[in-house]
Amino acid sequence: MTQSIAIISDIHSNSIALEAVLKDISARDIKLIVNLGDSLFGPIDPVGTARLLMNNTDVINIMGNCDQILLKEESDSATYKFVKPFINDEIKQWIRSFKTTWEFETILFCHGTPFSNEQYLLEEVNEMGVQYKNQQQLSMELEEVPHHYIFCGHSHVFRTIYLPSGKLIVNSGSVGLPAYDDEAPFPHVMESNSPYADYVIAHKTEDGNWSIEHIMIHYDWDKASSIAEDNGRRDYAFAIKTGRALRE
Repeated sequence: MTQSIAIISDIHSNSIALEAVLKDISARDIKLIVNLGDSLFGPIDPVGTARLLMNNTDVINIMGNCDQILLKEESDSATYKFVKPFINDEIKQWIRSFKTTWEFETILFCHGTPFSNEQYLLEEVNEMGVQYKNQQQLSMELEEVPHHYIFCGHSHVFRTIYLPSGKLIVNSGSVGLPAYDDEAPFPHVMESNSPYADYVIAHKTEDGNWSIEHIMIHYDWDKASSIAEDNGRRDYAFAIKTGRALRE
């Protein structure tokens, strides 16, 4: 039997999208799921999202920057203030169990980069906005990383780049939040331009390499958007329904 790994990321409390993705993964009979992080940080259904992940023994969880924020005692973030009251001791202990990175054979899984869950791997942000890193820059940054395949999240946008060294980098996109805007380190937006729930499957080939399949799942994004709107987050509501960041 061909071995396959499902890679999901950046759910951001969207249990409706997650449920659809997990159903698709189950239908494909995939028994290993790696969640690259940022699971509960959002205005939709933090507890429902936590339960779906905690009750699934096939999932390995990586610590995202937003997961880390939820372990803090306080934050000025509006999203933190919505989610934090739902984080009981059981969920907090579960979050603390998340891995910084995870290795499997020739694959490295991380949230942002192999070295930080707060930085983008394939992109950099400056005064001009989001710029894509070129092969030379990525080759230098990843020179000390021995793995042939690197899966990351954090930017919420599916993308791959193949380096001259033979390394393949894959950003698995976002299950639950296909666009957002951020102020740090400079104002910028990340947009997938689609409301579909994204995830990736890595299939091991007979020669020991891995083939990559990008999956886009239709789900009831209008329902998820409506919940975000009801919870006072027009930015999430618009992004979930359109795949674009709300510009006001």
